[in-house]
Amino acid sequence: MKCFLSLILTALVFVAAHSALAETPGLAKAELRPGWRMADGSHMAALHLVLEPGWKTYWRAPGDVGIPPQFDWSGSRNVAQVSASWPTPDVFFEQEMRSVGYRRDVVIPLHLAAYEPGADMTIAGEMQFGLCKDICIPAHLAFEATLRGNRTVPDPTIAAALADMPYSAAEAGVREVTCRIAPAREGGVVLQTRIDMPETGGTEHVVIETGNPHVWVAEPDSRREGDVLHASTRMVHVEGGSFALDRSKLRFTVIGDRRTVDIQGCSR
Repeated sequence: MKCFLSLILTALVFVAAHSALAETPGLAKAELRPGWRMADGSHMAALHLVLEPGWKTYWRAPGDVGIPPQFDWSGSRNVAQVSASWPTPDVFFEQEMRSVGYRRDVVIPLHLAAYEPGADMTIAGEMQFGLCKDICIPAHLAFEATLRGNRTVPDPTIAAALADMPYSAAEAGVREVTCRIAPAREGGVVLQTRIDMPETGGTEHVVIETGNPHVWVAEPDSRREGDVLHASTRMVHVEGGSFALDRSKLRFTVIGDRRTVDIQGCSR
């Protein structure tokens, strides 16, 4: 009986998302995988996007030419919080500009906290995101599903996506992150970062996020000197005003050939 209910739920979720596919070039399939209830009462689900050949979509921080994905979970019930986890992305170059994202498909795990941990949850969401081939287009998905509190068997597809997350700073052997901030002549500020960490292999791409969606971050210039990776970037408020920069919320992602590393905050 549980298997039968699972099949029905997956089909209903696919149908709910399928209505948007006919008008979404590049998207072959969108599915909300219902996942499982965890021991602490939270729930692990996932959004699975399958792309048409030659198309790609964007990561959490897509770069200068990408469209950043955005979620709205306001229609959900018995859901206190939703946290999306982003598997290790690829780096692309379009018109000599860098973007970060995924080819073929991506499974985005969704960790949901409940107001009532033992009760069913209803996840009702919308996703705004970008799809690219020869050109980039904005896309929209709406989906809704009931996540049963008695589902406890992990989904191997979601588990594989969780295993494909970037290394943490501790796992990658990051020893220190030093940040220096100074005013920029053109406006905004210049951030110079020194990351003491082992090499990640090949050309290392650094992505810097501020935690403030109103602050634009230029593609960093980076270079390695032995065990130290240097990165420099300019940051500007999108409305041209001043802004505060919280060093503890700065996030550095280093994407190399052998591993990707997620680094939270500056040591000093």
